[in-house]
Amino acid sequence: MHATCSWGATDSGIVATLLPAPVTPRRDRWTLDDVGCIGVQPWKNGGVAVSPTSQAERVAAARDESDQVLRHAMVIGGTLDEWATFGDDRWGQRVDQLGAVVGRAGASFLSIRPFDAGSGSVTLDGWERTVDGCMVLIDPCGDGRQRLAEALASIAASDPINEATIGEALYAPADCEPDLIVVLGPPTRLPPSAVWELAYGELVFLPLEWDELGGDHLLDAMADFARRERRFGGVDL
Repeated sequence: MHATCSWGATDSGIVATLLPAPVTPRRDRWTLDDVGCIGVQPWKNGGVAVSPTSQAERVAAARDESDQVLRHAMVIGGTLDEWATFGDDRWGQRVDQLGAVVGRAGASFLSIRPFDAGSGSVTLDGWERTVDGCMVLIDPCGDGRQRLAEALASIAASDPINEATIGEALYAPADCEPDLIVVLGPPTRLPPSAVWELAYGELVFLPLEWDELGGDHLLDAMADFARRERRFGGVDL
């Protein structure tokens, strides 16, 4: 504990008294209320500002554009079994909340995928919704190898098989690959639902259960993304 020392005189001589130091309130994470602050200075094509800790720092961070570009965010978490029991109302609330965070940041797409297929006995349909200009894509495929195989099969025979055509088939209707991939769970295991996507996307792991995810957690992940220098698969020499 931090403390200050107060000196004083008594009949027994000079004594020192330890007094608790004043506590300065600190903001350790963003909340949904801070999304408006980000809007003080629009993100550069979806660039992200660093995580603020005070009002002055929040304003400064909002005005200081990042070199990062966030066009497409992806959230991966939960199993298909957990998705099936989530309920329509909770799904609607989550999509509206996360879509608002990404949309107000200037990104065009938010993809939500399960971590894996779970028991393998659940089959769900994908759907989409636009929130604050962001298209939210619910993709219930829990097997990244299956998704990749289906994408390859969907490419017309007259089209070449290359990175561009595979990416287009994998991400449609999104028109770009994910810049930020938020994975719920420990960093010791990669999600089986993503294979191709992991090559260039920036990974942020959050130690959360599917039920716990909220908009403030996504803001934290976006702040982490902003502080990085992307290598797109390269390394420092």
